Amino acid sequence: MNTSSPVVSNNLVWAILATVFCCLPLGIVSIINAAKVNGLLAAGDVAGARDASEKAKKWAIYAAAAGVIVTILYIVLVMVLGIGGAVGGSNGY
Repeated sequence: MNTSSPVVSNNLVWAILATVFCCLPLGIVSIINAAKVNGLLAAGDVAGARDASEKAKKWAIYAAAAGVIVTILYIVLVMVLGIGGAVGGSNGY
């Protein structure tokens, strides 16, 4: 058993959470990169595994940021439309 093998986080948990809760397309890119990490480590490509790990982390952050931005925009839009309807005095008639 080789005890000197490097440990590289695959960031798969973050990729899955970003996909489910934030932004599906960006999260999928993160999952794809996270899935490559263990295979690259097994093949002995430590540099490739670290690169894939960093890409997975980067895309998970992008997905989380996109989810926050879209949520904020949605809330603002709903508030503006709600306030606009109340100020306009529209009863629906």
